[in-house]
Amino acid sequence: MTQESQEGKYDALIVGAGPAGATSAMLLARQGLNVLIIERATFPRFHIGESMLPRMGNLIEELGLTEAMASLPQVPKLGAEFVMGDGSAAMQFTFRSGLLPGAPTFNVERSAFDQMLLEQARLAGAKTRQALVKEILELEDENVRVRLDDGQIIEARWLLDCSGQSTLVGKHLNLRKPMPDRSLQKVAYFQHFQFVDRLPGDQSGYPSIVLFDEGWFWIIAINETTTSVGMVIHPDTARDLDVPANRMLRWGIARCPLLRQRMAQASGPELNHVAANFCYTCRPYAGPGYFLVGDSAAFLDPAFSTGATLAMIEATEAALLVTAMARGEMIAGRARSRYISLIEQSTGIFFRIIKGFYTHSFRELFLNGAGPLQVHKAIISVLAGQVFPRPAWALRWRVWFFHLCVWMNRTLPMVAHRKGFSLLQSPPQAWTGATTSEPEELLEATPVG
Repeated sequence: MTQESQEGKYDALIVGAGPAGATSAMLLARQGLNVLIIERATFPRFHIGESMLPRMGNLIEELGLTEAMASLPQVPKLGAEFVMGDGSAAMQFTFRSGLLPGAPTFNVERSAFDQMLLEQARLAGAKTRQALVKEILELEDENVRVRLDDGQIIEARWLLDCSGQSTLVGKHLNLRKPMPDRSLQKVAYFQHFQFVDRLPGDQSGYPSIVLFDEGWFWIIAINETTTSVGMVIHPDTARDLDVPANRMLRWGIARCPLLRQRMAQASGPELNHVAANFCYTCRPYAGPGYFLVGDSAAFLDPAFSTGATLAMIEATEAALLVTAMARGEMIAGRARSRYISLIEQSTGIFFRIIKGFYTHSFRELFLNGAGPLQVHKAIISVLAGQVFPRPAWALRWRVWFFHLCVWMNRTLPMVAHRKGFSLLQSPPQAWTGATTSEPEELLEATPVG
């Protein structure tokens, strides 16, 4: 990050230089606004959330980033795989098979992707500074003041909080609330590995969601040799195990036959990263002087890879609205209402599907691969991100019908019963994997969106 001196009042102060912050800064700067990004981390930096929704493919083109994106190592993502941890059942699908067909997208190493977005923001004219926002002093329309860790005070007309799970404004205004359903609270253990086996041909870029009763694994190919692997479980389950948090991923792999098979020749660090605090909201998502963008607004479970795509779509809308307010083309109240509506309508359908995803009945029906009234095609379209700015009626009623079927299937079986697979009850088998250098950081709150 470069150092920039503060001169006068900025049109927009953006806290956080991830996809949400860099995208909003780039778009605002392109419109001639005076923009400052404040980021505490040194870029490039390790990050997960490497699998993009099909909506991202269209968004990259809309943002004029096709050429910049083409320069990054990436893996084409044409569909996805859901599979039981013991390999007893699997479902693969392409995004083009959805009710509303999705475009091809990609998996990419986030350190490179996020760095590219930040460079594009700088090229557009956004200023950047590496610092930590210690305190919000004023938060009103046209009057934002914050104090940095070096004591300097920065002034701006509006604040875009893109601070991720730090939820700067959410904590300042006491907005951050966990989802009422405690079952949605999760913890993830993850790391990058080399030479993990992949699906054949065009399926090699499919993210694999590996299911077990207590949670799930992800397997995501992010370049020619590197694969992101992670395990997600409930924190109560983790606390009951006598396993250090930074060794939990290898504990899980040793108990999952499918993971052991695909990682038989893999190598990677002995220790894993850790991230927690899944599924919260910071309502209202916009208020006097501020817009909450990406994970600073709401965090969804990473099961369906919504993070980066959702953050950049929200950033695009926030930048449009701030530009309109700065030019006197829209009053602040209307801008806030429009922004809040976008997030509520696009995230609501995901929150409900995520809740169902952790039930055996949901998994039984989804792994069946087909159902009446094209309900499976509707679910595929939702998983492809075809929900912006508002899910189409053709999707909404089918998703509602699918949830009804999930409820009915618990007492009146609608498909052949599938036995679950419990990681806790699975006997461990040796999986050592060649050990490479250990991760530079083992954080308890690594960003995941």
